[in-house]
Amino acid sequence: MATPDNQAETPSPCAGSGPSCEAGHGTSCEHISRTLARVSDKWSMLVVRVLGRGPRRFNALRREIGEISQKVLASTLRDLEEHGFVSRTVAPTNPPQVEYALTDLGREFLDPVRALAEWVMTNAPRMDAARAAYAARRASE
Repeated sequence: MATPDNQAETPSPCAGSGPSCEAGHGTSCEHISRTLARVSDKWSMLVVRVLGRGPRRFNALRREIGEISQKVLASTLRDLEEHGFVSRTVAPTNPPQVEYALTDLGREFLDPVRALAEWVMTNAPRMDAARAAYAARRASE
């Protein structure tokens, strides 16, 4: 692609397949892989979506997410806090009340999360059809 000065633009690391990662962008690709692994798991996406509606206390968050264990939710919240997506605020009450909220980074992350959720809903019938066709092929083998 050319820039307004008619100079070639450097391709984005990992924008294509393997060669861009192998051609000196290994560190960028490793960072992208680690970050995607952290934020693209089922529970992180659900936590971000629920917190996108506003701050929540732990048990309220757990109720809204559904079938998530206390241990998994606590671990997911710690990881999201470590990566800067979620803030944890402890109110000086007795007993202490802890509230979780999205940070600016977490709110920015809502856009791709919502886009992915919309894509899934739009394409669910196609994926269901593909699963049914696969199952039929496997059954006839």
